[in-house]
Amino acid sequence: MNQRMSTQEFEDVYHRYKQLLFRIAFSYVKKREDAEDLVQEAFYKRLYKAPEFADREHEKRWLIRVIVNLSKNDVKSFWHRNRVDMEDVPEQFWMQEEREALLLREVLELPDQCKVPMYLHYYEGYVCREVADILGCKESTIKMRLKKGRELLRFKISEGGMPYED
Repeated sequence: MNQRMSTQEFEDVYHRYKQLLFRIAFSYVKKREDAEDLVQEAFYKRLYKAPEFADREHEKRWLIRVIVNLSKNDVKSFWHRNRVDMEDVPEQFWMQEEREALLLREVLELPDQCKVPMYLHYYEGYVCREVADILGCKESTIKMRLKKGRELLRFKISEGGMPYED
């Protein structure tokens, strides 16, 4: 268990990672309120149940793993409600550039197996090995999921008329 952190340290951690954790949670649960609840739960775990971290990157990876697990559990739970249309996504979630927003929207509509690796790799900048560590699977699995995700995106984009650039 970690040593008790100060209020200021906790606030710094919260502000540093809240948007990242919200986006990941939202990509699973599709409801703002549910995603916010999961983010709160992740920070509760950070405050009271986290191990000692070697550095900020270790802490970030731990929080990502926690939010992914919490989100998966929520989706599987009895109380999970029907998903909302992507049109109901909160405005601050989308990026400013329309093209980037459309592409992110397409990424978030991918199957769960492809969605999180694609997001972590392309939007958060993790390499395949790091994504594999975070998600607890083999690097080759991540590479296949990224390949499948790119193929699905190419198909969706070509079907939807959105111009695709390699």
